[in-house]
Amino acid sequence: MKKNIILYSAAILLELLLLAGCVDRPENVVKVNWLPQLFPNYDGVTIPAEIAPLNFNYSGDCQTMDVVVRGSKGGIIHTNGDYADFDVDEWHELALQNKGGKLIFTVTVEKDGKWKQYKDFSVIVSTDALGDWGLTYRLIPPGYEVFGKMGLYQRDLSNFDQTPIIENTAVPGACFNCHVSNRTNPNQFTFHIRGGHGATLIQQYGKFQLLKAKNDSLHGSMVYPYWHPNGKFIAYSTNQTHQSFYAVRSRRVEVFDQSSDILIYQPDTHQIILNPVIMTKDHYENYPVFSPDGRTLYFVSSQAWDIPAHYKDIKYNLCKVGFNPMTGKTIGKVDTIFNARVMNKSANHPRPSYDGKFLLFTMSDYGCFPIWHKEADQWLLDLRTGKARPLSEINSSNSDSYHNWSANSHWIVFTSRRGNGYYTNLYLAHVNADGTMGKPFLLPQRNPWKYYDETVNSFNTPDFTSRPVKMNVREVANSIISDNRIPTRIY
Repeated sequence: MKKNIILYSAAILLELLLLAGCVDRPENVVKVNWLPQLFPNYDGVTIPAEIAPLNFNYSGDCQTMDVVVRGSKGGIIHTNGDYADFDVDEWHELALQNKGGKLIFTVTVEKDGKWKQYKDFSVIVSTDALGDWGLTYRLIPPGYEVFGKMGLYQRDLSNFDQTPIIENTAVPGACFNCHVSNRTNPNQFTFHIRGGHGATLIQQYGKFQLLKAKNDSLHGSMVYPYWHPNGKFIAYSTNQTHQSFYAVRSRRVEVFDQSSDILIYQPDTHQIILNPVIMTKDHYENYPVFSPDGRTLYFVSSQAWDIPAHYKDIKYNLCKVGFNPMTGKTIGKVDTIFNARVMNKSANHPRPSYDGKFLLFTMSDYGCFPIWHKEADQWLLDLRTGKARPLSEINSSNSDSYHNWSANSHWIVFTSRRGNGYYTNLYLAHVNADGTMGKPFLLPQRNPWKYYDETVNSFNTPDFTSRPVKMNVREVANSIISDNRIPTRIY
C-alpha cells in the first residue's frame, strides 16, 4: 500500500513538473490524428515487464522529441531530447506496475519552434515473466568464406549491456558456430569451432573439453548440437557443408549439405553412439533436438540427391524417433510428424517448447539453410493435435528463420531480415496459451537508429540464457590454438 502511494505521488509530481515548465515542454501544440513514424515501430507489441526500455527514434525531421508514457494502471515517465531515451529504473518501475495492462505513449515533436502531437500508441505488458536473464547470439559480418571479426555474445535483456563470451580476436581465423546451452542453463554449453584450429568445445560447470573436430570414421564435423535434458548426452548432426553463389541479384548465396547424419555423444566417456535409423545412406538427417522429457528425438530428414545439381530437390520433413535416456540408443522406427515435401516445401530448425506443447520450425522452398531464403517463414506444430500452421502474426515478407524458446515457454526469439533485407536482426514475441503469438518487437537498443544503421554484423543463432555464460577466455583460446584435442570413440 505504501509503495502504491509513493508511485502515485511520484506520478502527480511529474505531472506538476511538466505543467510548471521544469522541462523543455511542448507549447501551443497542434494535435494530429495519426500515429508518428518511429523506429522501431512498437505500436501494439507485447512485452515482458523485465525488458529493457523501448527507446525509439523519430523518422521525420525534428529538433526535439518529447515523450510521455502513462500506465493504464498508474504511473508516468517522461523523456525529452533527440530521441526517446528512457531511464532504465523508471522504465522498469512503470512496466512492473502495469503488468496485465498497457503503456500509453504520447509523442510530440518540435520543428522550427512549432510543436506537433501525434495520436497515442500503446504497448501491452504481459503478465508472463521473461523468465531468463538474457540472450546469447553470434554476431558475424557478411564475409561469406573469409572470417572477419566475429564472436559469441550475451546481452542482458533488462538493459543494453552486451558482453563477449568469446571473440575470434583471441583465436585469429576461427569461426565460432552454433552454440547451445541445456534448456537455457549455461552450466552446460557447447559450440563448434571452424577454421585452422577446428574443434568442438563442451563446457560443463566451469570445466571444458575440446574434441577433435572430426572422427576418422565419420564424414563430417559435429555441427548442430542439442543437449539431452539429463545432461548426459548431446545430439549432434555431422555435416559436409558447402556454399555457392548466385549470378542474380535476388539471391546471393546457397548453403547445402552433401551429406549429413545424426550421432549421440556422451561427454563423460567421450563416446559417440551410432544409431542406424538416423544415419541412413539414402537420406540426409539434420537438426536434432530432444523432447522436454528426453524420450523423443526430433529431427529433419530429406531424400538424398546428387548435389549441387539437384539442390532445389532437397525437401526436409519433420521426423521423430523414440530415445532411451539411459543408453543413448534410439527406440523403434522413425515417424514423420509433418510432411513438408508433399507441400513442395522444406522444414528445418525444429525447436520444441520446454512445456512440451509445441514445436517451432522454419519452412522454406528447399534446402536446410533458410536464413538466405526470402520466403522462409516461422511455423508452429501443436504436438497435442498434430496440426501445424504458419505464424502469420509474426512472419514478414523477408526471411524469418532461426529461433529458440525461453525456459518458461512464454517467449520466443527469432532472426529476421525484415527491414533492409541484408542483415538479420533479433525479434522477440510473446506466446499465448493457445499457441497464438503477440506482435513481435525488435531487440531494444539505447539509440536504435544509430545502432542498427551503423552495425556491420548480422545476429545469428540466438538463444535465451538463464544467467551470464562464464568462460575463461584466455584458457579456452590457448587450448584452441594448441591443437590438443580429445579423440572421440565410436560405441
